[in-house]
Amino acid sequence: MRRFLWRGAVLVLVYVAGAVSAPAVYAAARNLTYEKLGIFTRVLTYVENNYVEEVDPTRLIYGAIKGMMSTLDPHSVFMTPEEYEEMKIDTGGEFGGIGLEVTRRDGKLVVVTPLEDTPAMRAGLLPGDVIVKIDEQSMQDTPLADAVRMMRGPPGSKVTLTIMREGFEMPRPIPLRRAHIRVNPVSARLVDAYAVIKIKSFQDRTTRYLHRELRRLRRENGGELAGVVLDLRNNPGGLLDQAVSVADTWLSEGIIVSTRGRGSRTEVQRAHAAGTEPAYPMIVLVNGGSASASEIVAGALQDHGRAVIMGTRTFGKGSVQTVIDLEDGSGLKLTIARYYTPKGRSIQERGIRPDVEVQPLKVVAAEEEVTREEDLAGHFPSEERARGEPEGATDGEPRDFQLKTALDALRTWQIFKAGLDDGRRRAAR
Repeated sequence: MRRFLWRGAVLVLVYVAGAVSAPAVYAAARNLTYEKLGIFTRVLTYVENNYVEEVDPTRLIYGAIKGMMSTLDPHSVFMTPEEYEEMKIDTGGEFGGIGLEVTRRDGKLVVVTPLEDTPAMRAGLLPGDVIVKIDEQSMQDTPLADAVRMMRGPPGSKVTLTIMREGFEMPRPIPLRRAHIRVNPVSARLVDAYAVIKIKSFQDRTTRYLHRELRRLRRENGGELAGVVLDLRNNPGGLLDQAVSVADTWLSEGIIVSTRGRGSRTEVQRAHAAGTEPAYPMIVLVNGGSASASEIVAGALQDHGRAVIMGTRTFGKGSVQTVIDLEDGSGLKLTIARYYTPKGRSIQERGIRPDVEVQPLKVVAAEEEVTREEDLAGHFPSEERARGEPEGATDGEPRDFQLKTALDALRTWQIFKAGLDDGRRRAAR
């Protein structure tokens, strides 16, 4: 069985109390439950028979179940068949659609970005485009989830988006044909010899994509990486087994996470030596949007001293959920355990506190008001400039202050390590 932090599969747990009076207590609780269910049935009958307008019984029952779940923690919820299907699509990362990320902004449905190599990108949709209509339905008051559902559908089927863009005199219809979309939850790039890896969510294939990107960056860098920045900012979580395997990528032994359910049930997930990444310097970026699975990875790497955690305090969700399939296609997401870092810390409410706190400032280039050699009339040009060579330009340097700070820290790490190694060699002579 797989455990999940906010999405999951069926899991049934049974606990037996050991006290002598347990059967009597259980029977009393059961009788009280049946008594209250009788009241619920009476209320349902009154509403169905006497409400001023005819009511949909399914809507009444679903509303009652959602009301019951709202008395528990905020992560235990009932999902209608439509909501449950959307959750499974998010978890799997595959669906039929056009490959478009959208959001609500000032009451409008706005394109965030088209995904690479999808019908949306090939049709020329751009960030900032306003979707006025999907087919013939206006998006003015349509909820975001409904709009997303309308854009999805069987591969090969058609959908038309009516788009308004700056420079358009009037909205233009753009016909698209849906395709099979696979969302890659991992993006990665090299900055100098350092890998910058962004994990957006923990889906079914997150670890597979992570390992593929690490291999690609290693090849591009000619063999080895000088260090890694793992960016978990605004990662809301996902599958527990993926969080464990991502952390295991950089840990060779020890506990990754333990979970404790009702009663004394405890499960422990451990790291394995096989396939562990080299011991290069590593920084993990987190913020208030890093939750659940992200916090498990950050907490494990922090407790083992494998990485420096940098950024701001994380969300603080220290619980595990499972999802149970129900007969009519609906689903029940239920909190079944708390989780703990390798040192036994519960991060519930507290979150992961970074080793180095860095606030998300905006990087703005500013020139120092000083006179340098290059400003003096008649100065000698550098040998590189005299030969027409570049002088160490840093094109592509990130304007993200937290990421820039992480990369600067890794560079400093390497400088001090090189100096230490040089000192050891001199001492050996």
